[in-house]
Amino acid sequence: MMKMLSLFKQPGDFYRNVFALMVPMVLQNLITQTVSLADAFMVGTLGEQYLAAMPIALAPLFIVLIFAFGVQSGTSILVAQYWGKKNLTVINRVMGVGLYVVVAVTLTCALIMYFFPTYILGLFTPETHLVDIAAPYSRITAFSMVLSSISLLYFACHRSIENPRLGMIVLAVSSCFSVFWNWVLIFGNLGFPALGIQGAAISTLSARSLEVAIVLVHAFTNSRLRIKLRLLLMPGIQIFKDFMKNSLPVLLNEALWGVGAMMFPLIFGHMAGAQEILAAFAISSNLERLFAVSMFACGGATAVIIGREIGAGRPEQAKSYIRTLAPLGLLFGIVSAGLLLLFRFTLLEPVVLPLYDQLSAQAGSAVAVMLTVYAITLPLRAMGVTLGIGALRGGGDVRRFMIIDVGTLYLVALPIAATAGLILDLGIVFVYSALIVEDIVKTTILFLRVRSGKWVHNVTREM
Repeated sequence: MMKMLSLFKQPGDFYRNVFALMVPMVLQNLITQTVSLADAFMVGTLGEQYLAAMPIALAPLFIVLIFAFGVQSGTSILVAQYWGKKNLTVINRVMGVGLYVVVAVTLTCALIMYFFPTYILGLFTPETHLVDIAAPYSRITAFSMVLSSISLLYFACHRSIENPRLGMIVLAVSSCFSVFWNWVLIFGNLGFPALGIQGAAISTLSARSLEVAIVLVHAFTNSRLRIKLRLLLMPGIQIFKDFMKNSLPVLLNEALWGVGAMMFPLIFGHMAGAQEILAAFAISSNLERLFAVSMFACGGATAVIIGREIGAGRPEQAKSYIRTLAPLGLLFGIVSAGLLLLFRFTLLEPVVLPLYDQLSAQAGSAVAVMLTVYAITLPLRAMGVTLGIGALRGGGDVRRFMIIDVGTLYLVALPIAATAGLILDLGIVFVYSALIVEDIVKTTILFLRVRSGKWVHNVTREM
């Protein structure tokens, strides 16, 4: 017991730093997930078929946003370590490369989605009536990916220079804007036409436009990281090479993980009772993310702290910090799992599910199963996020994390889920339980890698 408690022994300013980074991230994630939940609820009131169409509509967009998240993560690794050196010139250049890459990819995908929505969405389900509902939403929302990738990259860079409050504040403003216009445009309030699911898409695109407008004003007026257009637009070949070297494994990681993660709704879409399962997945996935906010905040804060210490030339300090942050992540996961189980057994069936008045009993039961399984995975998953995204990525060990993260998804989770759902027809509880096996394997491998000490890599250069 005393040995375990000694893991948490750090200087007082360590915990102040951790929570100064984590709290804004938790609030930011709570805001965005609450808005996603509100969106799903408003669309769900239109009927179960609309709720079931949402995962289909979002599936290809999710894959692209996962790629954008990979660019953000790759950018953040370099920014955090150069922040340790206090080199704002190189940080401007790194941001420039990140913007070039993320805008080029998201804009290309948005155009493909706009012109060929039914073909792309048809890959995810044979249910043509769901594709017909989802297509108009995806065509409009596709362009919000481009705007979102710009604002989220900017927020990620500020988070890496220990300013996570910016993203929290801007997303709070845009989220309130989004919820209000969802209410107006979906249902036709205040004299506007009732546009249904298309209204939700227009609201999303408008909110992302507002975010980018705020970001542009902030970028040229703030004193913490003033944008220098010359550096941003002409980052230089050396920074581009460094970016590609450290970001390509992250991009490949996120792209492969995004494709793999989307295999779950694809499996659901080909199971018996696909509409009910997809509707349940639309509800449960939003609720799961709501209860996982502290897990991702701890991973994000860890990446910033580890990257800063390594960039500043203090690798032993980084190793000391991860010995505290890993069990701290586990602790956050245990608390989050307890809260999710409390919610599932007290509020879900009597309070939340009845709000979806057209939701079938089968879909409601599937929601309960998914949330229970996810709660079981949360402690190990939270520790894995802290070790993987926090330590390995923050420490520049991006290739090894890619192998572990993608390998366990494709070699453990997906084979189990596909076998259970499509071959043996065992039902949703066995399909979703593939997540438990994956997290056990992944977190064990990550723990062994961190304990080896071979994950520390200084990716900066003297310039």
